[in-house]
Amino acid sequence: MADFKHSLTPAAVCIIGGGPAGLMAAQVLAQAGLEVQLFDAMPSLGRKFLLAGIGGLNITHSEDKAVFIQRYTSQDDWVGGWLAQFDGEAVRDWAHGLSIETFVGSSGRVFPKEMKAAPLLRAWLQRLRGLGVKIHTRSRWLGWDAQGALRIETAAGEQSVPAKAVLLALGGGSWPRLGSDATWIPLLEQRGVAVTPLEASNCGFDVAGWSALLLSKWLAAPVKNCALRVAGGSFRQGEWLLTATGIEGSLVYALSAQIRQQIAAQGHCWVEMDCLPHKSLPEVLEALEKPRGKKTLTKHLQMQLGLDGVKAALLRECAPAGSFNDMQQLAGFIKALPIKLLRARPIAEAISTAGGVQADMLDQNLMLKQLPGVFCAGEMLDWDAPTGGYLLTACLASGFVAGQGMLRWLVSSGGIAK
Repeated sequence: MADFKHSLTPAAVCIIGGGPAGLMAAQVLAQAGLEVQLFDAMPSLGRKFLLAGIGGLNITHSEDKAVFIQRYTSQDDWVGGWLAQFDGEAVRDWAHGLSIETFVGSSGRVFPKEMKAAPLLRAWLQRLRGLGVKIHTRSRWLGWDAQGALRIETAAGEQSVPAKAVLLALGGGSWPRLGSDATWIPLLEQRGVAVTPLEASNCGFDVAGWSALLLSKWLAAPVKNCALRVAGGSFRQGEWLLTATGIEGSLVYALSAQIRQQIAAQGHCWVEMDCLPHKSLPEVLEALEKPRGKKTLTKHLQMQLGLDGVKAALLRECAPAGSFNDMQQLAGFIKALPIKLLRARPIAEAISTAGGVQADMLDQNLMLKQLPGVFCAGEMLDWDAPTGGYLLTACLASGFVAGQGMLRWLVSSGGIAK
C-alpha cells in the first residue's frame, strides 16, 4: 500500500455506513494515518454481516479467478477491476491478519474456522478503534447542507459535519430493518446521480400456487441432489427449498439474475429441474421401462431410480397427469421438470438487491463525477452476484478501491500533504 502519512486539515474523512465496504475503506484510510469518522444509523455496526453469518459465514470462494469474475455477469468487467486490487485470496489474508483462521469447504467456499461472523467483526472493530477510527452509531446521514457539510441526525439533534472526502457505503434495499433501506436514492438523484432502480436479488420466487397436499407434507423441505436451469439454459447442481409461495435457496439464487430477466421480458419464467442429474435420460427411461408387476408407479420410481420424497411429490405436482402413463414422457419430465415462476419475492426479504448507482456515474476510484470528493462503495453500486462468497468479496474489494481512491484524490486536491 502506498505511504500516505500526512497531516489532514481542516476536517476529517467521513464514511457513511458501517457494513463491510465502509469498514474496509476505514481500514485503508486509518492505516494511512488519516483521521476517520464513521457514521451509521443503526445502534451497532455490521448487522447484515452478522445475519449473513448465522448459518456459517461464507467470506469468499476459492475457485479460479477467471471463473470467479464471471459470477458478476453483466458487470464482470467493472467488478473485475476491483478484484484485481483485492481478490478472494486478499480476503483470506485480511481475515488471517485479524487472527481469524479460514478453511475451504467441500464446495470451494471459504469460511472462518469458527464459522461465525461475530468473532471476525469484533476483531475488526477492535483493530479499527486501535487505528483511531471514531465510530458514531445512531447517526443517520440526511444529505448536505448549503455549505456542503454533511447533515447527520443524532440523538442530540442534527449535526453539521464538514469533511474533505466522503464515502457513501449505505447498502442496497434488502433487509431494511438492518439498515439497508435505500433512503439515499433521492438524495443522490437530486444531485444528478443516475441510479438503476433496485430489485430483489438472491431471493425466492413465487409460483402460481402449490397444492394444499404438497404443502401439507413438504413445506420448507430441502430439494437436494438436483439441478436447475432457466429453460433453454445450462443446468446448475445444488439444492433449493420449497416455500409456501414458491422456491428459494442457494441454487435459485445462482439463477436469480436470469430469472428476473425472463420475468421482465415475458411476465413469467420457466425453470426446469433435473430430478436425477447423476443419471442420463436413456438410463432413466431404461429403469422406467423395467417390468414393475403389481408394484405401484410410486414404488417403482423409488426402487428403480431412488426417486421419492419431495422430488417425487414435485413430479406429481408439475408433470402432466398423462405423462405417468407414458414412460418416455415421464423420463423427459424427470430430467427437465417445468416450474413456472411469476415474480420475485419482495425486496425486504431478499439477501441482496440488484441496481444502484450506475457505473458511468463514477470514475475508476469510485468517486462520483457529479460530486468531487464523494465516493461510493458496496451494495449501493449497480452490480449483482449470487451467494457463495461473491457478494462479500466484492463489497470488501469496492471498499478497498474507494479507500485507495480517496487517498489519491486527497493528495491531488491538496486535502492532505504527503
